Amino acid sequence: MNRWFTVVAGAMLVAYVPTLQGQTPAQNQGPAVSGTWELEKGKVKAEGPKTVVIRPDSSASWGKETVRWRLRSDQIMIALGGEWEVYSLRVRGQRLTLSGGDLPEPITLRRVGPPTPRPANIPVPPDPDVL
Repeated sequence: MNRWFTVVAGAMLVAYVPTLQGQTPAQNQGPAVSGTWELEKGKVKAEGPKTVVIRPDSSASWGKETVRWRLRSDQIMIALGGEWEVYSLRVRGQRLTLSGGDLPEPITLRRVGPPTPRPANIPVPPDPDVL
């Protein structure tokens, strides 16, 4: 799996995510990030996904990949390979920008609609700290 897939998915999920302290999405007071997002600008590999779905249940999907995400202050954390990857997050209107982590430059996503439901046969991955 390419790293930027993870970054894009994480970025999309950030603002409407439960925190590591166990809050539910309804308890979170951050900006809403759930939705379907498309890559607007930033360096990514040509074969990478351009669309990410961020759901209020703390799951995010792109292509055939589903991950868990968490929001912490102005950062989004994405569970990948048994550990959290952390990126800086900024949401302004219908645009979400991710930077830092392993990104060579910031990427921006544009909200294009509501999130699609996660298929019932695809579980939300566990938090890395409970593996």
